[in-house]
Amino acid sequence: MTIPILEGITARTVTTRRLTTRVLFAGPDDGIPVLFIHGNFSNATWWEETMLQLPPQYRGIAADQRGYGGADPDVLIDATRGMSDFVDDSLALMDHLGHDRFHLVGNSLGGLVVWWMMADAPERLLSVTLAGPGSPYGFGGTKDASGTPTTPDYAGSGGGLINPDLIRSLLDGDRDSMGDFSPRGIMRRLVWSGGQIPEREDALIDAMFRVHIGDRKLPGDKATSPNWPYVRPGKWGATNAMSPMYVGNLVERVLAGEPKLHALWVYGAEDLAVSNSAGSDPGTWGPTGRLPGFPGPEAYPPQPMMDQIRKMLDDYGAAGGSYDEVPIEGSGHVPFITHSEEFNRVFHAHLERTS
Repeated sequence: MTIPILEGITARTVTTRRLTTRVLFAGPDDGIPVLFIHGNFSNATWWEETMLQLPPQYRGIAADQRGYGGADPDVLIDATRGMSDFVDDSLALMDHLGHDRFHLVGNSLGGLVVWWMMADAPERLLSVTLAGPGSPYGFGGTKDASGTPTTPDYAGSGGGLINPDLIRSLLDGDRDSMGDFSPRGIMRRLVWSGGQIPEREDALIDAMFRVHIGDRKLPGDKATSPNWPYVRPGKWGATNAMSPMYVGNLVERVLAGEPKLHALWVYGAEDLAVSNSAGSDPGTWGPTGRLPGFPGPEAYPPQPMMDQIRKMLDDYGAAGGSYDEVPIEGSGHVPFITHSEEFNRVFHAHLERTS
């Protein structure tokens, strides 16, 4: 099925050595490349306005990552590699397009890909923009700014974290209801935030229905745990790949990577999806009683995602890198969509500074 695009965006099916997928382009063919990486439950569609608003000397590029949108549905995500499948796919795409170096932008899950790219291929990057990124320690199962595990098996992270009612809503095609776990309801409560409803909300929500669903796709597999909330990560799919179980020594690798870059961390000040008390974190849900058996906030506090990001960037600065932190007031998880003017002001200045 064809995915509609805005005027000024070109969509192509591109086959690299790793993946066949839909790739969106904007700007001149010979422009300075800017690669945009989308988050979970979305696809490249979410970046279209941002690409169209780039200054004229830049070439915007956004691909549907494996597991999403127009990517080959038979190509799976090996969660035990963390974000490495996504990183390798992105590098293969830029190799195929002939771009040795490029600016990199990532939101949410895409922000995790940025962290991993900073570790694995910093020499390929002109700059990095972390636009409402996930924590470098992944999502769930850690309890302090240094990423200490909440339990030895990272219970509460991975595929078991996704509510089955959301998957059921996607399979049922529920595009309109405002239930707790309906696609539109989740977007309005956790992603747009602040009462902001994007003009293209229908297209953005439609992207949710193009995720690849299955036990080895989304939500992915899971395993039982003796530790609350009694599920731990499996080995397949993006949600498991986001688990801190598979982060390994990422932080050390980012800090050791050369050359060091200038990073822009820009986020919504009202973000409920990535925060120190994220809306879908078991540590946030536990005290409500909706997850039985909560062991208490000392044993399982909410993951301090913002503290983890800030510590990572402070340590990166101490190691020779640098960064700017820019909160956008009134914005939720996707300031590049809901507050594009404010976002683009700092984003474009960052590109100009580092091109």
